Amino acid sequence: MGFDVKRIFRISDKNSKGNKNPQSQSPYQTDTDSPSEGDGYSNTNPHTSNGAHTGANAPRAAAASNTAASASTSLWNLRSSNNTPAESPSTSRGLRSKASRIGRGKESKDGKNSKEAGGYFNGATFTGGPPAGPNGEAQLEKLFDELRTNSAVADPSEDPKNELGVESTMGYLTSLGLNPETSDVFVGLELVQAPSLGEITRQGFVDGWKNVSATYQACTTIDEQKTYIAMRVKQFGQDAAFFKKVYRYTFAAGKEPDQRSMSLENAVEFWKVLFAEPGRPWVSVANGKEWTPVWIDFLQEKWTRSVNRDMWNQTFEFATKSIADPSLGFWSEDGAWPSVIDDFVAWSRANGHAATPAQASMETD
Repeated sequence: MGFDVKRIFRISDKNSKGNKNPQSQSPYQTDTDSPSEGDGYSNTNPHTSNGAHTGANAPRAAAASNTAASASTSLWNLRSSNNTPAESPSTSRGLRSKASRIGRGKESKDGKNSKEAGGYFNGATFTGGPPAGPNGEAQLEKLFDELRTNSAVADPSEDPKNELGVESTMGYLTSLGLNPETSDVFVGLELVQAPSLGEITRQGFVDGWKNVSATYQACTTIDEQKTYIAMRVKQFGQDAAFFKKVYRYTFAAGKEPDQRSMSLENAVEFWKVLFAEPGRPWVSVANGKEWTPVWIDFLQEKWTRSVNRDMWNQTFEFATKSIADPSLGFWSEDGAWPSVIDDFVAWSRANGHAATPAQASMETD
């Protein structure tokens, strides 16, 4: 049975959550829970790659391949659980039982599921030509309208004037050559400032591509955008600052809009694909140690809470350091790591995943 890739997307139930103005929402403004120092997104030059994720690190990509393969299967099959209350991010214990609504895909009108999304726009003709207005704004506005109406499956009546719904979003992303079963799909969603994983707003679409057109070249057609996205996907696993930007975006867009935390179940699935190709495998350069499965084993054994922004961000920082130092010698009791990281280091050493300080000292003597 093929993957139901639609399950990555959260379909917002506007009736249950009240009126929502998509123009005013941004994934960069949806969570104020314990932001860590330097929480702002890095400004990087998208047209150069300054990362060190190259030849010497090739073993990391190979070592992480099994993790990547299994991750996509589980990520797109996340399901919501019902009839259980959500946890308070500050006081409750146990997993937040209402999982993020990433799995609430809706069937198309003819009943086909979105594994066919790759063909949604294959027969459509999109308007090209030189940019009209500042950075091609008029062309981008027109393209957005075409994305709402030229899909073979999406019903324009189900897409508000200023939004692309799940069917149109799926079709657009696949028309750019993005694979909804890997982390490269987040590259496209972050660029257009998608407020959630199942919708693209007109403002985010136009502003995102206007910025590209202003700093790179005109990207007002599907072909131009596809070429640019392909370049960015290649940089995704190489440019540490760019990866960090997309990584942080994923938390903001992947959690419930009215929650400050993400369920552990969903965070685990996101980590599986982000810390794998085409992202940045969490594999130590020196010895090929794969840390993603170790981290997940620890959380599933010991962690009983949801994942807030600070834990999400600090996991990235810890992963970056452990890629360079598999002994975890950079960690200190006096450091500013969250308690979950402190517990993970102790657990890893107790279970033979990292050397104890005494062992490390003997190895250097």
